[in-house]
Amino acid sequence: MFRYTLIRLMYGILVLFGVVTLIFFLFNVLPGDPARMMLGQRADITSVDAINRDLGRDKPLIVQYFSFLNDVSPVSFHNTEAKTSAFYFDKERYAAAMQVLSIGSSTVVFKKPYLRRSYQSKRPVSEILSEAFVPTMVLATVAMIAATILGLIMGIISALNKDGWFDRISLIVSILGMSLPSFFAAILIAWFFAYVLADFTGLSMFGSLYTVDDFGRGEYIDLKNLILPAFTLAIRPLAIITELTRSSMLEVMSQDYIRTARAKGLSLYRIITRHALKNALNPVVTAVSGWFASLMAGAVFVEYIFDWKGVGVVIVDGLEKYDFPVVMGAVLFISVLLIIINIFADLVYGILDPRIRYA
Repeated sequence: MFRYTLIRLMYGILVLFGVVTLIFFLFNVLPGDPARMMLGQRADITSVDAINRDLGRDKPLIVQYFSFLNDVSPVSFHNTEAKTSAFYFDKERYAAAMQVLSIGSSTVVFKKPYLRRSYQSKRPVSEILSEAFVPTMVLATVAMIAATILGLIMGIISALNKDGWFDRISLIVSILGMSLPSFFAAILIAWFFAYVLADFTGLSMFGSLYTVDDFGRGEYIDLKNLILPAFTLAIRPLAIITELTRSSMLEVMSQDYIRTARAKGLSLYRIITRHALKNALNPVVTAVSGWFASLMAGAVFVEYIFDWKGVGVVIVDGLEKYDFPVVMGAVLFISVLLIIINIFADLVYGILDPRIRYA
């Protein structure tokens, strides 16, 4: 198991390196000059050059790339004397850094990944993302838990009642759920439940996890605003999990060992929980892990439509304002989360099916 885990971690690191490289070169060849965006009508050559020098954009692209790698890596290499260097060790920037090795003017540092500062607000990108992460995490987690539980239940019932009325209805619902784009579903759901039926549901078309009290008592958590965006996000993974569970259960229930268990007189509940479900879960785990990670990234449209103050809204605002560090940090953050979830899913596969560990 240790060797299997180590291999998966190495694959994850290689994928992360590729993602970091792709993100850097993608956003550094896009049109638009952040310095001119920041200055607006006051832009002149001297001011633009000064800002680009401050942002490090006056250096060759390859130097900027290695500087970016140095910033996002937890172990980085710096120069303690040359302040004009792209690798200068700025004690204010790396306040919590721990120097592990120093040779002359060169030092090796262990630190938190530095995602740089927003071009517009000058705030650290990590601080912006940490504020937006909690609402997005809550939204994605609630949606995924609901989709997983309902999907497993519906898939098992459909498999046990193949070609019955419930099976046919769940098939229709699954097809509709898979074919309906999330942004279109968000508009329809917001209009129907928060406008047409607003007097009955009491729900709002807009709102985030935190709401400011009208009577000056500060912010409070308003879970009512979570219902519609979570329901919207859960539709597609619910459809996928239902169909995967159904097809996997049908395949497992036709195996010889299930027939043997039935012949021994085991109850249907024990056959499903002890024998069938465990062997049918592998494709479902794949779907759940993939969809959970995609909900963290794919919630962009849903968050924007419902005005849910999460990572999705941060990405849209950053793109509108050419705030590249914010967008790069958000994409990198989502990529890391996706890699971690996939590694965790691989470890779960190894637990559910030991054959995978030795393949």
